[in-house]
Amino acid sequence: MDARERPALNLDLTGLQLDRSLGLSEQIHAQLKARILQGRLAASLRLPTTRELAQALGVSRNTVVRAYEQLLSEACIESRPGAGTFVAPVQSKPSVIPGSVATPRGPDTALWSRLEAWLPNPSHGGPVRAFRHGVPAMDLFPFEVWSRLQARFWRHHQQQSLGYSDPAGDARLRELIATYLNSSRGLQCEASQVLVTTGSQQAISLCGLALLRPGDRVAVETPGYRAAAAALGLAGAELIGVPVDAQGLRVQALHSLGAFRLAYVTPSHQFPSGAVMSLQRRLDLLAWAQAQNAYVLEDDYDGEYRYSGAPLQPLASLDTQARVLYIGTFSKLMFPGLRLGYLVAPKAWLPVLAKLRSALDRHAPIADQVVMADFMAEGHFGQHVRRMRRVSRARRDALHGAWQRHLGARLPLPVTEAGLHACLPLDSLALEQSLADSALAHGVEVGRLSQIGANTAAPVRPGLMLGFAGVSPEAIAAAVATLARCWTPVLG
Repeated sequence: MDARERPALNLDLTGLQLDRSLGLSEQIHAQLKARILQGRLAASLRLPTTRELAQALGVSRNTVVRAYEQLLSEACIESRPGAGTFVAPVQSKPSVIPGSVATPRGPDTALWSRLEAWLPNPSHGGPVRAFRHGVPAMDLFPFEVWSRLQARFWRHHQQQSLGYSDPAGDARLRELIATYLNSSRGLQCEASQVLVTTGSQQAISLCGLALLRPGDRVAVETPGYRAAAAALGLAGAELIGVPVDAQGLRVQALHSLGAFRLAYVTPSHQFPSGAVMSLQRRLDLLAWAQAQNAYVLEDDYDGEYRYSGAPLQPLASLDTQARVLYIGTFSKLMFPGLRLGYLVAPKAWLPVLAKLRSALDRHAPIADQVVMADFMAEGHFGQHVRRMRRVSRARRDALHGAWQRHLGARLPLPVTEAGLHACLPLDSLALEQSLADSALAHGVEVGRLSQIGANTAAPVRPGLMLGFAGVSPEAIAAAVATLARCWTPVLG
């Protein structure tokens, strides 16, 4: 219909535009609603009939009918039998007018402020490149086996397996985790002590919420795992940095810092320094916890990666007083996106921890738990762990070999005995920033210790973290050569 033949309306259509490639009824609904909220269509204004508006806009009547129906369901307009359709008496507030822009402000709470201070912007992934830390050799994951097990679950699943489940986790997976910890890690525990979590991060949060009261003091390693400090602070605890040295957390410093409710440690491979807690320090820490009526939260995030001898037994294996809560994760062995971990706690605690877990997110995804259990039960997990350890050692060797050739004389890299990253100490924060900025400008990722390990007000020694497990030896060699070139102007 020609525009001159369209009916005259008591509705100003100025600015109302329709994109014919998109949903027309949705556009009519949105634009009419915006005009009502903006006050451009006054309350009690009679709207054109659906036929009149359809003719005016050059669309089908059904398109306008759907838009009107949506507006009616939202009480933006009202239908008066025998009289027509009218704008409802809506008194809009400026904050809900579509198109208005305001600067968002965070909630006025102590927790909100602490979260902003504790954590840098989270990483959102992207293609793995040298030297991103925290990722295993995902390029060697047995995708075919995993996809076959997933397909089998969906072919043969029982209807009850799709409903809500035990918040403590799938019973079979808990049993297999306990068996693995007994046989491979030397940690004597039962399935009734295991709680399946959404990664180690949730396990840390659960422990903090369950054990800590506002104002309780928590000892955290400095430098340490920043995200763990944030999780423990959710309960309003006061975080106190305790220094580490070549033997891990300096337990003697705990005695001089007063009373604590909890100590968070990474004894098998201290994050980020790489230090391994000595046996004497472990015994001293357990004795301290017993004397102080405190608890120890052991994060064994990558304890399977030990490159000389067998993996170290966890601190929890020495605990006879139920003072240690043990956290493990599949993220560093499988892939981070799996989001499956576990917490080992005293048996009597599990019902309460399971209730807390239920209040947060009920339970981990059922399909992932069942597939992970199949992966372990059929021997794929043990085989995969051995392969990942072997491959990571080769990539560790590739990093140290290339580093010695290109940068060893100017920046000696300490030997890496465990884990998925190397730690390079530096003399100043200025040098740390210059090297990190130069590396990133040339396509190489390195982690800054001042950002990664700064979990309290205590100063952190500058340095860089170099994750070596996520890329091939060839990519590692090329990246080290790139660093040697781009760092030469900085190092002189």
